[in-house]
Amino acid sequence: MKVLVADDEPVSRRLLESSLNRWGYDVLIAKDGLEASQILLSPDAPKMAVLDWMMPGIDGVELCREIRKYRPEPYIYIVMLTGKRGQDDVIRGLEAGADDYVRKPFDPAELKVRLRTGKRILYLQEHLISAREALRDQATRDPLTGLWNRAAILDIFNNELQRTRREGASLGIVVVDIDHFKRVNDTHGHQKGDEVLCSVSQAMAESTRRYDSVGRYGGEEFLIVLPGCDEANAVSHAERLRAAVSRVSVETDSAPIQSTVSIGVAVANHNTHHDAFELIERADAALYRAKRAGRDRVEAASELETASV
Repeated sequence: MKVLVADDEPVSRRLLESSLNRWGYDVLIAKDGLEASQILLSPDAPKMAVLDWMMPGIDGVELCREIRKYRPEPYIYIVMLTGKRGQDDVIRGLEAGADDYVRKPFDPAELKVRLRTGKRILYLQEHLISAREALRDQATRDPLTGLWNRAAILDIFNNELQRTRREGASLGIVVVDIDHFKRVNDTHGHQKGDEVLCSVSQAMAESTRRYDSVGRYGGEEFLIVLPGCDEANAVSHAERLRAAVSRVSVETDSAPIQSTVSIGVAVANHNTHHDAFELIERADAALYRAKRAGRDRVEAASELETASV
């Protein structure tokens, strides 16, 4: 495990580095508070730090406050080294965000035990974070396809719609329905139907931009949120999705299942007063127009559909 040692006293710094290396830690060195701050706020910051209280630039107490404010996660376990003896000083250091303290000149055995406690706490925290992320995935991801579930994609859509109106931008939404999906289930069974759903989902996810959002809206229907897209761009993205899905093939004992989708597109901009539900209705109307026109096609919501919603 990497540990930062921040101390402006060369002798103390060398003793700390030698002890930590002997105990199996990978040691990084900072000679003052400013250098320590740069290291601890970097993306690959060590998970543990031993900070001297009195340092030029930024002292240990102020550095603790800075780390707790600007680097809440992943957590950094901080042991403060201090020559101060007063209880009030120790309390001030702990209140600033230090997890533990060792008085100088430090006792190597004491420091070793306190660092071991820190490692144990960090290990437990990693497990808690993993459990939290697993629960978050369960709450927001569709268990079959791994896409956002209905509640999550609607929440994303609402947030993007509000942001679009604040910034005077545009937002495309795409409603996708797999053509003749009931026939797949009836002919090949639900297991093959699930394979089709997963394959189509993967094809769409791989065909969108990093900041687009793809969700399973229900059954074989999907909702895709395209920030920053006007109608021409949204239709272009939808055509790319349609083409990607058309290349999906799921093997069966007889012939491969080739999938197609029908797609409806609607767009919101600073002049649009429709709420999220009305915009989805517009995209749905365009989707069913695509189905009536023969499927495997993209249709954009028309002004007539806008007026009728």
